[in-house]
Amino acid sequence: MRKIMTGTVASSKMDKTLRVEIQRRYRHPLYGKTVRGRTVCHVHDEKNEAQEGDTVEIIESRPRSKTKRWDLIRVVEKKQD
Repeated sequence: MRKIMTGTVASSKMDKTLRVEIQRRYRHPLYGKTVRGRTVCHVHDEKNEAQEGDTVEIIESRPRSKTKRWDLIRVVEKKQD
């Protein structure tokens, strides 16, 4: 089963590649404080359809390069101007 995640496009300057940030919140195991964390994924975007600020859905895939291991499924929501 491949993982499916939702995140925000942080950068779309590269050709056919996006940098997507996935925000998460969790409780610190020792102190109990709620901590915000983020994960950065490089995503393959074959048609260059997503732009910076868009919310996208991505799926785990085979490695395409040293850092790219995710594919774009769809653009969930376009950035509001």
